[in-house]
Amino acid sequence: MRSVLEPSRRSRISGARQLGERDLTRVLRVLDTDPVAGCMVAARLQECGLDNRGGGELWTRGQPEDSLCFSGANLVPLRGNLEDMHAFADRAARWPRMCSSVVGRQDLALAMWEVLEQRWGTPREVRADQPLLALDGDPQVGPDPQVRRVRTDELDRYLIAAVAMFTEEIGVDPRTGDGGRGYRRRVRGLIESGRAWARFEDGEVVFKAEVGAVSGKTGQIQGVWVHPQWRGRGMGTAGTATVADSVIRSGRTASLYVNSFNEGARRAYAKVGFRQVATFATILVD
Repeated sequence: MRSVLEPSRRSRISGARQLGERDLTRVLRVLDTDPVAGCMVAARLQECGLDNRGGGELWTRGQPEDSLCFSGANLVPLRGNLEDMHAFADRAARWPRMCSSVVGRQDLALAMWEVLEQRWGTPREVRADQPLLALDGDPQVGPDPQVRRVRTDELDRYLIAAVAMFTEEIGVDPRTGDGGRGYRRRVRGLIESGRAWARFEDGEVVFKAEVGAVSGKTGQIQGVWVHPQWRGRGMGTAGTATVADSVIRSGRTASLYVNSFNEGARRAYAKVGFRQVATFATILVD
């Protein structure tokens, strides 16, 4: 992918514009050239298209092959140079903020944040170094046979673990604001689509993970969590292998990204066979 710091050939194009449904095929071809980093957006576009039914917009400054940014629940820069990132940030800052984070390739996300911080203020947290990992062959450790897809009648038990994971990872309770109704709908949707996985012991979730985004080429794993009382037993490694194996058997590359400081998780993913293919950054905003 072209570096964000390369000189612009489009300096005469000052602002970002919204793409429409007629651009969908072309945009998906562009995202296919970077299928792991673009998985989150490609999955949404393949499901919802570009008519805003998915609650987001896609922007460019010229042509999709040169610059792209998705604006929705997350602000996701996809490609472009420094001027493009600043233009996308300027457009995002014109309206009331809708996103909870800026996330994407490290150079792109941090370049956008240079502008957005001046408008939005101090972030809750900046995670500037997040290895983006991929696995497209057999896991190098045996899967856990007790990790399976969660059934819809197990929603309440699974939700306890999902809330614990989210609060531990993000630092806020996902039920804040609406009493948890929105988060419950989101988790139910993952279960109903067969993308939530868990191991239960005595009716309690001791391992969980989800395939949060599924594009035609990639399945992005998220929310990997082990109950505190079960940590240190290799459960996260074997459980992640189970989920990754399912993604790979569907004909896709398994992917995830992890904080650089989470050494335990990085060791576990390396044992499974994941390799780093890029670096992400996430800026969490209040």
